Amino acid sequence: MRMKAYGKINLGLDVVRRREDGYHEVRMIMQTVGIHDRLDLTEKDEPGITVRTNVSFLPCDENNLVYKAAKLLMEEFDVKKGLDIYLDKHIPVAAGMAGGSTDAAAVLVGVNRMFSLGLSQKELMERGVKIGADVPYCIMRGTALSEGIGEILTPLPPMVECPIIVAKPAISVSTKFVYENLHANELEYHPDIDGMAEAIKRGDLKGVVDRLGNVLETVTATKYPVIEEIKAYLMERGALGALMSGSGPTVFAIFDNEETAEKAFEDLKNVGLARQVFLTGVKNCGKRLF
Repeated sequence: MRMKAYGKINLGLDVVRRREDGYHEVRMIMQTVGIHDRLDLTEKDEPGITVRTNVSFLPCDENNLVYKAAKLLMEEFDVKKGLDIYLDKHIPVAAGMAGGSTDAAAVLVGVNRMFSLGLSQKELMERGVKIGADVPYCIMRGTALSEGIGEILTPLPPMVECPIIVAKPAISVSTKFVYENLHANELEYHPDIDGMAEAIKRGDLKGVVDRLGNVLETVTATKYPVIEEIKAYLMERGALGALMSGSGPTVFAIFDNEETAEKAFEDLKNVGLARQVFLTGVKNCGKRLF
């Protein structure tokens, strides 16, 4: 069984407060994009889970979220057969695009289907949150408002189709580091998440772009100035707006013209500000993504 695991960007990311239990309460607008990993799931007669990948630095044991996802369902339903998972990785790693979470989500969907477990999407999402806060969204996909610690999801109408450049500089960022260094209760700026949701409902691309905002930039972009350099470079080349996704360091830029986006894409690839550069677009949940 072959699965596609799509990455996400955050069109808006606000941290409302740091809770007494140490978790951060967020309000985010999540959007699936076309960049994806591929997972090949193969049933085995002998029990056990094996994970292989095309990326040498990724773990292939219980520290990999795809292993955890498969184990979670196979143990719960006492699946006697084994599973081999090959992960062909393309989404940037440690980049604020939920790469590990979306791989885990694809495995949950795949294992459910392969072994005829009969779980609904809602039931898969309830299990997914045990693996990571982004996993339920990565099962649902599309355009959504995310609240709580990321597990409270409200689907939104599909985002306006538009070209998007995604660029990851040659650095990796720990989400844990970013949240530990965020002064959540002292933030002076909060993006207009409700206004963005309304703009999405109206199909108003300019209204969305005018409200792009991510409070985690106060930590990551301060530590890594290249993030602001990439944003400025893409804005100078015709982007309507540019923002860091998630905890970073990946930057995305929204365009309203394919030709302008293609030119900016080629320029950014040649200038060397980013190690990985993609020209993609939104992936809406009306299409079957898995």
